Formats: sequence, structure tokens, C-alpha cells
Amino acid sequence: MQKAAILTQGMRWRIPLVLAVTLFVNYLDRNNLALALPQIAHDYGWSNKEIGSNGQFLLAAFFLAYGLSNMLLSPFAERFGPKRSMLIAITAFSVCTILSAPLGQMLAALIGLRLLLGVGEGMHVPMMSAITSRWFAAHERSRANAIWNVGILVATALGPLLLVPLISMVGWRIAFAVLGCVGLLISVPLVWLVVADNPTQEAMTELQAAQVAELVVKNLTISSPDQPAASYVRDRRFWLYVCGGALNAFCGFGVLNWLPTYFTRAKGINFDQLGWPLALVFTSGIVSVFIMAYLGDKLNRRAFLASVGLFLAGVLVFFAATANGLVPLVSFFSAAVFCQSAYTAQEYAIVQRLVPQERVGAGTGLYNGISILIGGVGGSLIPGTIVALTGNFNAGILSIMVGALLAALVLALLARALKY
Repeated sequence: MQKAAILTQGMRWRIPLVLAVTLFVNYLDRNNLALALPQIAHDYGWSNKEIGSNGQFLLAAFFLAYGLSNMLLSPFAERFGPKRSMLIAITAFSVCTILSAPLGQMLAALIGLRLLLGVGEGMHVPMMSAITSRWFAAHERSRANAIWNVGILVATALGPLLLVPLISMVGWRIAFAVLGCVGLLISVPLVWLVVADNPTQEAMTELQAAQVAELVVKNLTISSPDQPAASYVRDRRFWLYVCGGALNAFCGFGVLNWLPTYFTRAKGINFDQLGWPLALVFTSGIVSVFIMAYLGDKLNRRAFLASVGLFLAGVLVFFAATANGLVPLVSFFSAAVFCQSAYTAQEYAIVQRLVPQERVGAGTGLYNGISILIGGVGGSLIPGTIVALTGNFNAGILSIMVGALLAALVLALLARALKY
């Protein structure tokens, strides 16, 4: 039994808090290039069309490797042990981020490092999902997943405030090296000391008792038709959800990857002034995740909430793209991120419902890998290609609106088939 496994039932909520810290660092390492892209473009002397052309490959390289890593490595990582695999993943993506400092002077080397970064990060989220499914009962998972998932939103909210001044002061290469060191010095020790693959027998007994009590209160039965299929790869609901996840990833990463450059090139905001506008936009997602996670567990209608949120997000992106002035621009994008985060709050709880307990890591890897491979790469390439062809950043952003509306439709279909 691992030393960390002495955690008691009352202390188990520390685990998603630690996972949130690791995901915070993960996303800073992942999104640092999107924030630095205006400065990278300045260093290389790129035009708008060159930013679209070169930037799409820099951004897409990560998602290509990340998606494949999720799908191919997660089953092995789950058998090797979620905690040990997470430690390997954190070490790998931290080292890749550090190497961007000496090797980032060449575009080809930078693309290669982004590929390796994607491989390193690929096991991280699936193993966090596997650990969460073991430590928390079904009726707690929206909240437990939301705690560590909020690390993404805190990173996207604070990233501009932390990284824009740092990049301005020391340059993007040194800023990347600093981020990599943070992962090695903070994330690795926290996981080693606090996280465990499985709860103690005492905690497991308490979890099972709490789950049975919840089923009785809600008048549910263990034989509910929403229980996981024996083979989730043959469950049409799983693949419907993968489709919705890919469309959501297209929207989420499209905004995350291109919004800093969109603000500077299309809306004329100086790079040094990006911090607070971007922070306000993504802070709205933090608030939303906790509200929507509570509603998901309370109403037990997670797919429906995600569908409504994505529909509203698509409408708001349209208004944001046509807005003039900083205040309406930030307001509309903030509202769009708030609504889109309804999906983020429910995302892994739904995966954990569709996949058998013993296969949550592999199932999450398959879902996450395909979603990111299609949506993350698409969110990098499609807006970038549109900008490369037209030189118009508004046209690229409007493609995200279409993706959000399609995602809302897919999630509405899932809500009819999965009452969860």
C-alpha cells in the first residue's frame, strides 16, 4: 500500500486540489505558446498571413501528438499505475518546456518540442480521471472533477497576468524555462506526497455506503439503463459524446489559441495590455465551472446543461466578433466562456458514467485523444487557415461559432439517450 494511501475519507478532497495544481502548470506549459505567439511573430517578422500559416503548425503540433498519446499510451499507463504514470508525464512535459529556451530559435525545433510536449502531457488527464473515479462516488464526480478541471481555467485566467509581463521582461524563451522548472519543483513533489491510486479499504466502504444512500434518496436503482455498457467502444452514446467533445475542443482551443493574437491584430490591443482583458474573459469560466458542477450533481442532467451552454456560447461569439470597443468585446467573450464552461464542468463525469470503473483511464484517454486530435488540431488549423487565406481574423473567430452550435446539437441528442 502506498504511503499516500493513508488518507482518510475526510481528507480525500485534497486529491483533486493537488490534481488542480498539476493541471494549472500543465496548461501554462501548453498555452504559453499561444500567449507568446505575438512576440514570436515579432521576433520572426511575420505578417498576418504568415502568423496564420506558421502559427497553425506550431499550435497544431501539440494537439496532434497529445491526441495520439491519449489514445495509445493511456491503456498502458493505467496498467502501470495512474500515480506513477502521472509523475512520468509531469517530468516529461516540464523538461520539454525547459528545452524551448535553448532550442526555440529555430522554427523546426520549436515545432518538434511542441510534438514532444504533446506526447508528455497525453497521459496526464486520463490518469487524473482514473484516480477521481476510484476516490469519488458517482453523485460527487461533477464537483470532484470540477475542482481539478478548474486548474485549466485558473491557468487561462492568470496566464496572461503572469506570462505577458514575464515575457515582456525576459523574453519568451526564458519565460518557458521558468515554467518548466515550476512543474519539476512543485507538481512532482505534490503528486508524490498526496496522491494515491486507490483509497483505503475503510474509505472504500464509506464510499460504497454513501453511493447506496444517494441511490435510495433519489429513488434510483443499480440496474439503471444509464449504467456503463460492458464494452463502451460499442456504445453509440460514447461515440456521440466523443463527437460532442471534439466540437467542444474545437471551440475551446480555438479561443484559447487565437484570442491573444486576435486581440492584438484584429482589435488593436497592445501586447503589454493583454493581461487584464484576457484574465477577465477566462475568469468567468472559473465561476461557471463551480456553478455548473453544482447544478450537474443537483439536477443529474449534465448533458442537457452542456448543450444549453454551448448553444449560448455560439451566439455570444458572434456578438463578440462584431463588437467594437474593448468593454463590449471583453463582455461578450467572457459571457461566451461562462456558457461554454457548462460543458467543462460535466465533461469527465459523463465519461466516467459511460465507461466501466476498471477502464476509466483507458476510456478517458480514448475520448480525450480523439476529441483533442480532431478538435484541438482543428481549432488550430481551421481558424489559422481561414486567416492565412483571407488575412481576416474575424472570419477565423466566426468558425468557432459554427462549432459551438454543432456541439450543442450533438449534446442535445446525447441528453435524450443518457439521462445523466
